Amino acid sequence: MSTLEEVRDAFTAAHGRAPDGVFSAPGRVNLIGEHTDHNEGHVLPFAIDRRTWVAAAPRADRTVTVRSSDPGTEPVTAAVGTLHETTGWAAYPLGTVWALEQAGLEPTGWDLVVHGEVPLGAGLSSSAALESAVALAVTDLGGADLDRFALAAAGRRAENEVVGAPVGIMDQAASLLCRDGSALLLDCRSMATQDVALGLEEAGLAILVVDSRVRHDLADGGYADRRAACVAAAEALRVPALRDADLAAVEGLADQVLRRRARHVVTEEARVLEVVALLRAGRARDVGPVLSASHASLRDDFEVSVPEVDALAGAAEDAGALGARIVGGGFGGSVLALAPRAALDDVAAACRAAALGPEPTIREVAPAPGARRDV
Repeated sequence: MSTLEEVRDAFTAAHGRAPDGVFSAPGRVNLIGEHTDHNEGHVLPFAIDRRTWVAAAPRADRTVTVRSSDPGTEPVTAAVGTLHETTGWAAYPLGTVWALEQAGLEPTGWDLVVHGEVPLGAGLSSSAALESAVALAVTDLGGADLDRFALAAAGRRAENEVVGAPVGIMDQAASLLCRDGSALLLDCRSMATQDVALGLEEAGLAILVVDSRVRHDLADGGYADRRAACVAAAEALRVPALRDADLAAVEGLADQVLRRRARHVVTEEARVLEVVALLRAGRARDVGPVLSASHASLRDDFEVSVPEVDALAGAAEDAGALGARIVGGGFGGSVLALAPRAALDDVAAACRAAALGPEPTIREVAPAPGARRDV
């Protein structure tokens, strides 16, 4: 039985009727551009071939129910008007419905059944996949005239105001807007986008995501601290955002912590544009060293890596990866390794041998299309 059939059958078993539609949205990997999104810079994510499904149907009353196929979660029911008060895992989907109502979706009741195959806490943005699938489902079935940027903004608002994680818009934009085979160059100030062909197959390359299984929670303060430091650094430099900062001026900051945080953002912004230029020139193999430089900056200047992740990145490179770096918000999660396809087994074996914590989970990921209606 396919995942689509499983989700549809789970909805029918729970509600005694078939869903009006089944929708899905992917997780994402950010090739380059970490912590540039909330500094109004550029990012270069691509959607991956791991998705979250939502079976949905409106209901006659003003009640929203959400169920998950995960056996560790309980169904949640909330009244329209109280969705923003939801806590726990249901804050992501119900917070998204609330945010869409604030953007113009007609408030109504919904039955939602979700099934996720994007690993939790691995830096692959399982939360954005859930928010994006829900957003597409309720706006499509609800007849709301909202474009995909508005859906991404609703997912971000759910995380910011309901979940309590001050994330940028990159994850939701990637989940909703990416195209098969390409990364999405997103200008997080203007919201302008461009597709950038990755060309991995032509170059004989593949991407591994090595999950350290060291879990993190972006709402626990570490991410918020880094974001606050970026705001403080921009104020000290008298620029609207660190995207506008000059590296020479950054090096002149008196506060050492602010200097390191700002240096990461400014140099990472430059790395995004460098990778785009390399990919457009058909030089995908030359992206590797830029990824490694990103990891060093995230480790030393932004200080969001951990020893378990550093060990995996180093082992991947030693075994033949062209470059490797931590992905996601940090404080655990996964390493992205760009490697020749012929070296994938060696890279995977080296990462397992080098693990300082639990045995890592290793997945090859491929660029995939964004959110869609499946039936």
